[in-house]
Order: sequence, then C-alpha cells, then structure tokens
Amino acid sequence: MTQKYTRREFIKLSGLTAAAAAVLTGCGPASRYVVRRPYTDMPEYQQTGLSTYFATTCRECPAGCGLIVRTHEGRAIKVEGNPAHPVNRGKVCSRGLTAVQGLYNPDRITGPRQGGAEITWDQAVAQVSEALKADSQGVAFFLGLAPDHLFDLVSELTAALGAPPPVRYGAYGMFDARRTLTEAAKLTFGVPSMPFFDLGESDYILSFGANFLETWVSPLAYARGLSQMRRGKNNARGRLVVIEPRQSLTSGTADVWLSAAPGTEALVAAALANLVAARLGLSLPDDLASVNPQEAAAAAGIAFEKLQEVAAGFASARAPLALPGGSALAHANGLAAARAVLALNALVKNLGRPGGVFLTPADPAVSSFADVQDLVARMNAGQIHTLFIHGVNPVFELPAALGFAAALKKVPQVVSFASFPDETAALSTLVLPDHTLLESWGYQRTLAGADREAYSAAQPVVVPLHNTRAAADVLLSAARQLPTLAAALPYADEVEFLQARLLPLLESRKGFYDAPEILTFWSQWLQYGGWWPKRAGLEAPIVAELYAAAAPLTPPAPLASGELHFHTYPTQMGDGSGANRPWLQETPDPMTTVMWNSWVEIHPETAAKLGIHDDDVVKIVSASGEIEAVAYLYPAIRPDTVAVPFGQGHSALGRYAEGRGANPAALLPLSVNEAGDLSFGDTRVSVQPTGQRRPLSRMENRHGVYDHAE
Repeated sequence: MTQKYTRREFIKLSGLTAAAAAVLTGCGPASRYVVRRPYTDMPEYQQTGLSTYFATTCRECPAGCGLIVRTHEGRAIKVEGNPAHPVNRGKVCSRGLTAVQGLYNPDRITGPRQGGAEITWDQAVAQVSEALKADSQGVAFFLGLAPDHLFDLVSELTAALGAPPPVRYGAYGMFDARRTLTEAAKLTFGVPSMPFFDLGESDYILSFGANFLETWVSPLAYARGLSQMRRGKNNARGRLVVIEPRQSLTSGTADVWLSAAPGTEALVAAALANLVAARLGLSLPDDLASVNPQEAAAAAGIAFEKLQEVAAGFASARAPLALPGGSALAHANGLAAARAVLALNALVKNLGRPGGVFLTPADPAVSSFADVQDLVARMNAGQIHTLFIHGVNPVFELPAALGFAAALKKVPQVVSFASFPDETAALSTLVLPDHTLLESWGYQRTLAGADREAYSAAQPVVVPLHNTRAAADVLLSAARQLPTLAAALPYADEVEFLQARLLPLLESRKGFYDAPEILTFWSQWLQYGGWWPKRAGLEAPIVAELYAAAAPLTPPAPLASGELHFHTYPTQMGDGSGANRPWLQETPDPMTTVMWNSWVEIHPETAAKLGIHDDDVVKIVSASGEIEAVAYLYPAIRPDTVAVPFGQGHSALGRYAEGRGANPAALLPLSVNEAGDLSFGDTRVSVQPTGQRRPLSRMENRHGVYDHAE
C-alpha cells in the first residue's frame, strides 16, 4: 500500500471489471493500492453505517487460523473465525479476539528509532543496506514461528548473501517440543514432518501431556476434534485419558487423569506398548520390550491396575490414538518418549486411517534450542556484527541462564522489528516497527491443525495507524540498493513476493478454486482467506523403524531432600506477547480463575509441610535462578511438583504487562534432549516462604474450593 488511489483513479487503472468491483470489498487484484482510511477521511466507496468484512489470518500463535474482521468506516471493530477455513472452521480463541487490542494498543512503537531518537525510514533502510553489504557471515536473523512468508523471504535473502540461515525459535515451539516431535517422525516414519492427529474420528484418545484445549499446536482444531469424538459413533461416546503431572483444562475434561511423575512419560508409554502388544499378540523391539510395566508404573507413581485398564481400553478401541504432547517430551529422554508414543499408534495400526496419524506435507523448519545456543555463542565471540530480530522476544522467552541479554551487548548493531516495546526492543540499537496483524500482508502454512495442506492468507483490514512499515518491505528496499541482492530478490515489494510464492499453488490446480493467471488467483486468495484442496488428504505414514533408544529407558534420578519437580506451561498469554492485552489479563485462568498475576500451584499436603498458606508469597529457587510468586493451593497437582504459568513477569511491553507477576524462564536449565530441544521439564526447585502475603485476584468462591474462608 505504497500508492494512494481514489476510487475513480483505481477504476481507470483496472477497468470496469469484476475485479474492480471486488476490490471495493478488499478482495480485488489491486486491492493493495486501496487505502482503508478511517471515517475522518473516508474514501467515497465506503458507506456510512455499513460494515466491510475482510478475510485474513491470525498471528497470535503459529496455528494459522482464518479470521473474518468486521470493519466499520475504516476501523477494525470485531474479529471472528472464518467458517470456510479448514483449521478453525469459524471459531476463534481468546488470543485471536484481542487482535484489535494489539492494533489500538496505546503503547505501540509508532515509528523507526535509533538509540531512542526518531529517524526516517530512508535513514533506516540505508542502515539495513549497509549492514547487509558488510561481511555476510556476520549477519544473523532470529525469527519467531510466524509469519511464514517472512521466514521464506529471509531464507532467500540469507542464501543470496551466503549468510547462515535464519534461526527460528520461540516459546510456542519450546512448549510444543516441535523439533523433538519432528525428529521422532523422521526416525519412525522416515519423514521430518509434524504429524496430524485425527481426534474427530477417534474413539479413544491417550494424551501424554498434550494440552490441546488450551495451547498445544492448534487448539481450535483439536478442540473441534475432541467435540466430534465426544459425540461418538453408533451411540458410543469417545473416551479421553490424559497423562501429565498437573491437571490442565484438557486433563480436567478427561475421563481419566493419571498424574505421572515428570520425566517418566517415556517409561509409561513403553509400559503401555508392552501391555497393548501382549493383548494383541504382537512383538516389540528389544528396547521397548525390556521395560517392565509394573516397575514403570511404580516409578511414575501410577497404580499398575490403572495402567492395565488404559492398555485394555486402548487395545480394544475401534480407532485408538496416542498424542505426544510437549510437556512429555521436555525431558532428557524426550525423543524416546515421542518415539514410544508414535510406536503405540503403529501397534494398533492407526497410521493413515480415520481417527489415526497422518503426516503433514512440509518440514516445519523450526530450529532447536541447541541452534539458539550456537547463535548466542557466536554473539559472545564477537562473530556477529548485525542481528535482525522479528516475531520473537528472546530476552523474555529464553532461559535467563542463557545470557541472551548480555550477549546482545556484544553485537554492534541489533535491529528489532517489534511492534511493541518489549524487552528485546529495549536493548536494540535500531527499532523498525512492523505493522500489527490487522495491518499486514502475508501467509502462514498450517502445520498440524488441518486434515489437508493449507496456506492461510493475511491482508491489511485497515490503513496502518502509525509510521510503521512491513519488515519484508524494509529488507527488500535495502536489498535493491545492492546489485547482487537486487538480482537475487527481484521483487518490487512484499505483495509481489507473495504473488511469486503463490504461483506453484496456482499451477498445481489442486485448490478448491482455480484461476487462469495470478491476479485472478490473488483476488480469490484474499476473498477466501487462503488456499487449500477441496477434499481432505494427508500422507499416510509408513514405519521405517518402530523404535530404537539412544540410551536405556530408566526413571529420572530421585528428588533430593527439599526438592520438587517444576512444571511451567503457557496460558492465554501464549509466549508472553499477550500480556499487553487487558482482555487477556482480565480473563480468568480456566483452572484457577486467577487474573492479572502469576501464581505457583502447590498441593495442599506439600504446602502444609512447608508452612505455606493460600496467598503467601514464596521464593522458588532452582540451580539457574529464583523468582517470587503467590501460592495457590491446588489439589490437582502431584505433591512432589509445583507449577507456575508462563507469560507474566515482563519488565517491558507496555502498561498492561510491566511489573506484573514473575517469569519462570529465570528458573529453566540449559540442558537439551536428544533432538536438541530444551529439557525444561527436568527443572527442580525448592520453595521457601517469605513471610509476606499478597491476595490474588480470582473469580472462584473460596468457600466452595477450600470449605473455609481465609
């Protein structure tokens, strides 16, 4: 949207065609040139009192859900789900609803800045161009998990430069253990792919720490699948069993919750594989067969009879399905746990069948935590002269023990594309604010939330409110000033790059719409909110190697005196970027009803032994650091485990986020599992009273929960 055309000029440009008419609703091939102005300067095609709707894609998490945004006289009013989209089919979560609060947030960065002083975009682009012209090995990109089109552009840019490929990492990927699951699929099925789990057609779901009703991978898609499974087939209601140390919304909805000790999930999966194989008369690889189910149940703290019941139900179900969730894979044996859970699916022959496991068509291209460690080592060694950061807040999201903030000080130029004043932007030398979601072009590939390949389209629904610029346009403008890059990236702007990337989809002729050329295809792409095949269809996995452990399956080391397992999990704040949305801060946590703060969940028996009461401020100490949080006596957690939600504890990000709660990343270790993912589930802590009290803001009735008032 670099040029401004009136309606009359635009019709002259495009002709009185259907495309010209379509653009007046934001869907035509040249809609990029039409400015969605607020009503104070309303274009003549807007009508007072009538709403205009735009299809776009949510970027509040990487799931790629489709949105329909209602605008009124140039202002975004309401976000709803796109009913045609294969991921969310008309639904929207609390994060997606708050996209308008991101757009109108009072603390947004309103223009390019250097060292706290305003600069022009020409000056900013010139500095980016100079950085790209310097030693290519000293240029690094750190990107988040969305948007995909920027990752694709930066991958082209770094390849043309001869620079290292971008590091792509974020808290969502960490909590989902995406790299571990992808590596497990590669070893088991021979394909590095994120599996898709068909919950809707299953009748028995066994979840190992997959909190799919809140944040895991694609919560709207999997919540819909659970709803369909619960309705059942032939009057038989589906059954859900969840294995995790702390009761989440998903395990709170389950028929059976088994509170296994953290780090024993691989053993439990192997034990169930033995019990299922025995019932079905199948043989197992030696590594799995060596696990004694009774000993595994004892190590996990689960009654062996319960394990037998689950194995019987799983083996006899019509379409059983096992899910390898992020918390189960966040241990030193995480890859073994993922492979054992995938082996359970292979044993019951549900691969490529309704209610079973499928493979998505693309490698998710997510970096491991080990890759991030390598980047930080290069920063500390002075090997990076310019670091570009987009879509991630590493100073907040990464373990404090990694020392990312200190490493930033050793990089001469740090360029942040943050839209909000987060912790990383505060330490950057150059801040070039990108548009927010509702002002942006782009696309997102869906990984594991749809039963078919899908690309979600993003388009601006309003004119940018501030002096912001798309990160893709900044990089392309800088590249045009360098002959080598200009030849390698021959795109006039972000939209032209997007259209070039869409050509293979047009030429495939596999979508639910067709077009003779790119402009007509682009018109339909924007109107429908993306591209996907007409019918469901994903690849059926073929087992390459059922299971082979890198190390023997053994229980974790016993807790030392005074030690507790530490569990952290994402809430509606997501990776922490949602903490600047007052709607999310005001939304009660579904299990504790707490708002506007952090809390630590402690089993009442454990709290009594430690002399801790509800609303006491306690100090939580690990080998990596310490935090303070308010105690919440939570009976639905193991007595040997405490839990703190992730997302609060910001020192920046704006008035709604700052100085509120604690960041559990300060407690996390730097150890990694076999796939290179962070073993955050192996954290151990001690809990100490501070003698202070701070009542939590919460919705629940204390009499109903504790049977007394405190």
